[in-house]
Amino acid sequence: MAEPFVAIEDLAKHFAVSISTIRSWVRQGHIPKDTYIKIGNTYRFDKNRVSDALTSLNVDLEGPSVNVDHYVPTPEQLELDLDTDV
Repeated sequence: MAEPFVAIEDLAKHFAVSISTIRSWVRQGHIPKDTYIKIGNTYRFDKNRVSDALTSLNVDLEGPSVNVDHYVPTPEQLELDLDTDV
């Protein structure tokens, strides 16, 4: 059975990154639109599909490679993101 969609807070906790990092990844397209749903200003993410998308990336997310199991955000990614669109 598929795991239900999770809130942005749960996704950030799963990847050990800040919520603003998840928002940034969404804005930058690193988290594809087909891996989440948006209702109003609320996002719900398919954690497994997001994980698959991030591990298959061929782009640089602030480092030489992205291992979502051991990802450590940069200080810039930890800054408070006041953008509430995502």
